Amino acid sequence: MNKTVITVKNVINATTQKVWDQWNEPEHIKQWCNASEDWHAPHAENDLREGGTFTTTMAAKDGSFSFDFGGTYTKVEENKLIEYTMSDGRKVKVEFIDQGNETGLVESFDAENTHSEEMQRAGWQAILDNFKKHVESN
Repeated sequence: MNKTVITVKNVINATTQKVWDQWNEPEHIKQWCNASEDWHAPHAENDLREGGTFTTTMAAKDGSFSFDFGGTYTKVEENKLIEYTMSDGRKVKVEFIDQGNETGLVESFDAENTHSEEMQRAGWQAILDNFKKHVESN
């Protein structure tokens, strides 16, 4: 099992409550959960509780490819922390850091063995950057 952990970060100009809500509400997830303009998330379900599951369908807008990204929550501390295990067994930790009118978001995940660490970091960072844009414009 690959033990490499990759971390991506951002600071969002919004309260922690707003960041938390838009990170977790399916109607928002569908608007930000893509790494580039030619992809989208046409479906999202989220049962945010320990033992709850989530699924987001990520798809190329031209219909050429899609996949479901999902997992099971192992720890949820409202407005502070989410930990989950992806369907392939890898672990993810998302920290929400209250900084007054800003919120630090730190996402750490177990790397997979198919793609380079650089590619994985770039993809997850692009999604996080898209999330920041979404929150700050809503």
